[in-house]
Amino acid sequence: MPVPLLLLALGTFAMGTDSMVVAGILGPISADLGVSVPAAGQLVTVFALGYALLAPVLATLTARWPRRRLLLTALAVFTAANALSALAPTYGLLLATRVLAAAGAALYTPTANAAATTLVAPERRGRALATVLGGMTVATALGVPLGTWVGRTDWRMTMWLVTALGLAALAGLALLLRDLPAPAAAPTLTARLAPLARGRVLGAAATTLVFFLAFQSVYIYLATAVAGATGGDAHRLSLILLTCGVMSVAGSWLGGRLVDRLGVRRVLLTGSAVAVAAFTALPWLGRTMPGALGYATVVPLAGWAVSVALPHRLASIDPDNAPLLISLNSSALYLGTAAGGAAGSAAIALLGEQWFPFAAAVLALAAYTVAAATTRDEHRTTKHRTPQPTQPTRT
Repeated sequence: MPVPLLLLALGTFAMGTDSMVVAGILGPISADLGVSVPAAGQLVTVFALGYALLAPVLATLTARWPRRRLLLTALAVFTAANALSALAPTYGLLLATRVLAAAGAALYTPTANAAATTLVAPERRGRALATVLGGMTVATALGVPLGTWVGRTDWRMTMWLVTALGLAALAGLALLLRDLPAPAAAPTLTARLAPLARGRVLGAAATTLVFFLAFQSVYIYLATAVAGATGGDAHRLSLILLTCGVMSVAGSWLGGRLVDRLGVRRVLLTGSAVAVAAFTALPWLGRTMPGALGYATVVPLAGWAVSVALPHRLASIDPDNAPLLISLNSSALYLGTAAGGAAGSAAIALLGEQWFPFAAAVLALAAYTVAAATTRDEHRTTKHRTPQPTQPTRT
C-alpha cells in the first residue's frame, strides 16, 4: 500500500477526531472558560455548520487548484486552527478557531478521497477509498476516546494532540506526495446544488439531515447523559466512548452487508426504530455503567448501519453522478450535526440534564417518519422492477 495513501488516511483520522472529540471534553472546557456545558457544545455545532456551508463553496473556488497544493493548504489551515484552539483565551475566540478548522476539513476530506484514486491502479481504487475513509471510522473508535482521556485534566492537550496529528500528515505529504493535476471538470456552485431540485434527491438529503439531527443531539452531550454512570470520572467516560467507537466500526461493516441483503429502506427504518427505543431508555440506562455501556453498544451499531445506507441510497438514484450526490449527503450530514448540537442544548435547557434524551427520541421518530415517507416509492419501484440477468464481476 502506498505510503502517501496512509498519510491521506492519517489526515482524515485527524479531521474525524477533531470533529467530535469536543463532545468528550465539554466539562473541562465549560469549567475553564466559564460557560455552560450546552454553550460548550456549540463548539461542535459551529464546526459542523462551517463544514456543511463551506464545503461546496470552497470546492468551487479551488476547483482549478492542483490537488497536491490544495491538500497541503487544507492541512496547514486545519493544523494552524487547532493550534489556535489550544491557545484560545476566551470562548468567543475558540468558536472562531473551530470555524477555521472546519474550513480546513471541508477542503481536505473530499480532495483526499479524490486523490486516493490516483495513487493506485484502477482495480484497487475501491480499497484506496476505503483506506482514506477508514481514517474517519478509526477516529470514532480510537481518536475520540484517546482525545477524551488526554484532555481529562486539561482540554487544551486534546487540541494539541489533534494539532500534532495534522502536522504529521502535512509533513509526510509534503515530503512524499507527488504532484497531482487539477480535475478537468470544475462544476459551478449552482451545478453542485442543482440535483436538490429533484424530488428523490431532496428526499434522500432530508432523510440524512433528520437522522443526524436526532443522533447527534445526544452524542454531542453524551457525557451529560451518562453522568450518573461516570460520576465525572474521565476514565469511565473514555471507556463508554471507546465502546461507542468500536461498535461504530462494527455498525459500518454490518450496514454494508445489511443494505445488500435487506435493502436501504429496511435498514433506515430498523435503525431509527432502535434509536427511538434507546433514546427513550437512556435516562435510566445512563445511571449505571452496565446500562451506559449497553446503550453505547446498541445505538452506534444501529446508527452507523444507517450511515452506510444513506449515501448508498443517494448514489443509487443516479450512479453516473454518484460523487456529486454523495457530497450533498455529506453537507446534509454536517447540517444535521450542527442542528443536533443546537437541539441538544435546547433540550437540556427545557427538560434538564437527565431527561433531555426524550427530545432525541421524538427526533428519531421524526427521522423514522421521513425515511418511511421518502423511501416508499423507491421501495415499490425496486420491488416491482423486472429482474435483470446477473453479469459476471470483473476482478
